[in-house]
Amino acid sequence: MAKLQALLTEMDQVVVAFSGGVDSTFLLKVARDCLGPHRVIALTATSPTYPDFEFQQACELAREIGVEQIVIESNELEIPGFADNPPRRCYHCKYELFSLCLEQARARGFATVLDGSNLDDLGDYRPGRDAVKELEVRSPLLEAELTKDDIRALSKELGLKTWDKQAFACLSSRFPYGTKITLERLRQIDSCETFLRENGFKNYRVRYHAEIARIEVAPAEIQRLFDDQLRESLVAAFKQAGFTFVTLDLQGYRTGSMNATLPENP
Repeated sequence: MAKLQALLTEMDQVVVAFSGGVDSTFLLKVARDCLGPHRVIALTATSPTYPDFEFQQACELAREIGVEQIVIESNELEIPGFADNPPRRCYHCKYELFSLCLEQARARGFATVLDGSNLDDLGDYRPGRDAVKELEVRSPLLEAELTKDDIRALSKELGLKTWDKQAFACLSSRFPYGTKITLERLRQIDSCETFLRENGFKNYRVRYHAEIARIEVAPAEIQRLFDDQLRESLVAAFKQAGFTFVTLDLQGYRTGSMNATLPENP
């Protein structure tokens, strides 16, 4: 924590790319504590790949932390090369997002844009990191060598309710590479994940495979899906969303499961 505080204190005015997830919430809180409320802005981008539930939570968190929040509109589906879902999809998304952040920062005379990448992000396929480097966005959590577990523990100490929130990734991550991403398909996934959230599941993903929905939940939560009443309700909800078949991944929830199909050097 001391290293992170030292890094932030050296900065002047910062815009934090803020999704309301574990990492960006922690970063926003520590930046606000180090720099004060008038030298920190939270920037949140709404888009079809960002569920409204997450957006509402982000707005509530920014108010609780006590910083100004800028909300901008972004539509990744309009970015050339994004909707076709190539392996470097995240690069296109992050490049647009951080370009918008830099534009807003410059308009307000703020010097630096920050993102919430942490040390664990170096261990997975993250083409969005290339955009971060190209646009010279700072990643203080990574620079301070903080892991996800560190951030959760420190968030709990700070009283942040996001300390045990599941890791969030945009809804585009639910599609196999090469599968076209459309607004209708994003709504299908959002509807199904809303069902899981409203029925008390804590760690989950619904992966899109054409007419098949593949459900990932934490191993400890898998048994719940064998309750007849819940299972029948779930199948009905998923079919109403547009899926023909509903399957359960017995390996359970894990981040980046779609990356398992990638070659070693995509």
